[in-house]
Amino acid sequence: MHVVVIGQGYVGLPLAVRAAEVGHHVVGYEIDPHRVARLTNGESHVEDIPNERLRPLLVSGAYRPSASPDAVAAFDLAVITVPTPLRDGVPDLSHIEAAGETLAAHLRPGATVVLESTTYPGTTEELLAALLEKGSGLLAGVDFHLGYSPERIDPGNPVWRLENTPKIISGIDERSLRAVDSFYRELVERTVPVSSCKEAELTKLLENTFRHVNIGLINELAMIAHEMEINIWEVIDAAATKPFGFLRFTPGPGVGGHCLPIDPSFLSWRVERALGRSFRFVELANDVNRHMPEYVVRRLTQALNHRRMAIKGSRILLLGLAYKADTSDFRESPSARVAELLIDLGAEVWGADPHVTDHLLTDPRLLRVTATADEIAASDAVVLLTDHSTIDYEMVRTHASYVLDCRNRLPSSGGNVDAL
Repeated sequence: MHVVVIGQGYVGLPLAVRAAEVGHHVVGYEIDPHRVARLTNGESHVEDIPNERLRPLLVSGAYRPSASPDAVAAFDLAVITVPTPLRDGVPDLSHIEAAGETLAAHLRPGATVVLESTTYPGTTEELLAALLEKGSGLLAGVDFHLGYSPERIDPGNPVWRLENTPKIISGIDERSLRAVDSFYRELVERTVPVSSCKEAELTKLLENTFRHVNIGLINELAMIAHEMEINIWEVIDAAATKPFGFLRFTPGPGVGGHCLPIDPSFLSWRVERALGRSFRFVELANDVNRHMPEYVVRRLTQALNHRRMAIKGSRILLLGLAYKADTSDFRESPSARVAELLIDLGAEVWGADPHVTDHLLTDPRLLRVTATADEIAASDAVVLLTDHSTIDYEMVRTHASYVLDCRNRLPSSGGNVDAL
């Protein structure tokens, strides 16, 4: 088939590459011309797709990145994998709307459109269907197929990849479901059909809300345990030995990426709008997780005060800037907020991350440095925010005058290391 994948980010690029590998002719449509230029040159910006996997598909013509809407023409199946951010607490679906309008201009009878972007229940049937029908003059479920299949990409996960992660699928009718299933069965080991697009949309929100709420629970418990002089990491390790009824979650400097800081709020917004009441668990988890960067700065301030030092004028090294270990994903990373707070307090803040490039950073006041022994020794404090596997933790312990370890990679035994 002629397949179009709209959006070539952490979700769209792996999907486009996989579809090309199984034999489809794939256009990766992306509005960012710089990203298209890199992809055209065989340079992947997604760690899960190495250049060696991308380049043969470019040479064979099985995969073609493009920023031109004309490249969408004559598609048999299109997948929308665009971002869905929050704007002032309200879901911003403008990227879905733009993608729907682009596809509608080229929609033909018998074609299939699938939405993968995370969104609130009802988006596929109420918003996207109407956009496609208006722009094409065709009827969803009669002239073309329409479905929803939530992405389950976990950047940097070497075990669970697109191919072996079960794929939730849905359609607005039985024929649409069969068309969606037929496509994804070629890409993944197992598809999991659900009865409607709304169930599939809510499934994605449940998955992320479950994590968000439990991380909020552990983050708040970590703050309480510290005040009670209890080692929360030892408590978590002990609880995790229970073979049933417990799942391990760990504290950290906050949540990042597209999923946890944003997706549960889609559900909260929808509940408020549709039912007129708040989703209290989400609101509480939002409050706890959103303020973890402030807690990190407060802990650092207390530690420096104990050493007769002030935040103002101190040289602080933030070790790890991505929101997740062994990725370059800086989306909604709590490190940005930690840096902002420290800089506003007068600290000289440096950031070290082997994966995050300068163009991803949004605050020009955050200076970049390589985490060498000399740089670590020159810092008044090191804050470990992201535990990349390439960091030499023994070097950090040896040369740092003080470390606030937000990931428990340097278990504290007194001395110069404190765990969050």
